[in-house]
Amino acid sequence: MKKLSALWVSNAPWATTGYGTQTAQVTSRMAADGHHVAIAANYGLEATVTEFEGMKVYPKGLDPYSNEVIYPYFQEHSREFPDGKPLVFTLYDVWPFDHPRWDDMPVVSWVPIDHSPAPPKVAKFLQRENVRPIAMSKFGAEQLRAQDIDCDYIPHAINTKVFKPSQNILTVNGVRSGRELMKAPKNSFVVGIANCNKGVTPVRKAFAEQLMAFTIFAADKPDAFLYLHTERNGGMGGINFDDLIKSVGLREDQFNFVNQYQMHKSIPDEFLAVIYSGMDVLLSPTLGEGFGITVIDAQACGVPVIASNFSAQTELVGHGWRVAGQPLWDSMQSAWFQTPSVAGIVDALNESYEQRTGKPSKAARKFVVDNYDAEKVYAEMWRPLLNELAKD
Repeated sequence: MKKLSALWVSNAPWATTGYGTQTAQVTSRMAADGHHVAIAANYGLEATVTEFEGMKVYPKGLDPYSNEVIYPYFQEHSREFPDGKPLVFTLYDVWPFDHPRWDDMPVVSWVPIDHSPAPPKVAKFLQRENVRPIAMSKFGAEQLRAQDIDCDYIPHAINTKVFKPSQNILTVNGVRSGRELMKAPKNSFVVGIANCNKGVTPVRKAFAEQLMAFTIFAADKPDAFLYLHTERNGGMGGINFDDLIKSVGLREDQFNFVNQYQMHKSIPDEFLAVIYSGMDVLLSPTLGEGFGITVIDAQACGVPVIASNFSAQTELVGHGWRVAGQPLWDSMQSAWFQTPSVAGIVDALNESYEQRTGKPSKAARKFVVDNYDAEKVYAEMWRPLLNELAKD
């Protein structure tokens, strides 16, 4: 059977971002199936070419979205493997891809749609004759088809053999539980937030609404504790959490951040599974998500979640609560987000507090294993599509 000569454009496969983890798991399986895969890293590699599991990894370009280097990388990789059908796969927002050379390559875009409707710049790119879209959520597929853009559907997925209920892990300081890693007080009710602190126009992860809601919720609950698995100071173009914490009146004994140095170096998935397992609930109602992988990570570890009743998150809640909100116009994308209701978040936190059992949720884990296990998604969705693409 003919194989692909595939250039995968996304975050570096060792990056512990959503795109990085998805890049690693899909490209490694593609390579194992015999496809010739190279990765163009728009984040996570500069000034050198290296390898990941035998696949060449090209560095980011000078353009913020590496537009100017993708075509030369595509040409080089195609020449290196002339027996494969040449294709470019993108796993990233497509609206920044504005270089004219995008018209000269066959493109498959695994695309996030986190607005309603799909933003005009996104739709324009996906309407090109040389582009085949893959929606990563059912919501995204609906938004594209509403604009007569045909697409496939393949969700993000995770390794459920790693993300599972995990009581403790061996560290350099001995065996530690998730609660010890989070420095949560004994017998506390732990609410976790695990989202990237990046962007302020708008703050897509709705940190302000979530912290305000937690402060209200915790006012009469001395055992409530908030763990923030995110960058604290706005170093990636996000918010300064200290200003927000002061504004909502959250006390120092009510929260803790992930170790910033360890997060900068990268925290292995096995440690993340233990951290998730130590939570009573994951809090993640945002303005909009192309997918929202942390909601799946947490449920795989048996943790219920609080998410927004908007965009991809609506379909990702197997055990938890969906928070309503009001529309928010994003003038940069000319489409709508949804601001989660602070009162709705408070209600969901109260319900999670009252319903906690202290045991992993079998329903949450089963939902993820049945629908978002990486081996299952690749075998049932990716492999048939890749075989079809190789034949065309």
